[in-house]
Amino acid sequence: MLTKEEMKEFERELLARKEQILENLKEVNEKISMMRNQEPKDEGDFAVLAAQTDIDNRILQQQKSELSEIEIALTKIKKGTYGVCEMCEEPIGIERLKVKNFARFCIACRAINEKEHS
Repeated sequence: MLTKEEMKEFERELLARKEQILENLKEVNEKISMMRNQEPKDEGDFAVLAAQTDIDNRILQQQKSELSEIEIALTKIKKGTYGVCEMCEEPIGIERLKVKNFARFCIACRAINEKEHS
């Protein structure tokens, strides 16, 4: 199990990442809004704008997904269930949490979960 100090450190990291993502989302939304107000002059401009909008939308989706995972992890910290695998209910290794601090599954269960959802 994680110590209180480790739990606090993970909470700080999660909150910092959450703030960064919220800032990123704001910037991307502003960029998309600006791009929508541009008038493409020709097909090349239109293609570039379409491609950039597609990339920005993918970034937005990835960031929103990560934000959702962070929110789940922060809720688990409050409940005292952070660092416990959602499948086997065994502790998630601290090394895994250091790499992915919003991990919901231990390594073994992650592999099973990915096979089920692929």
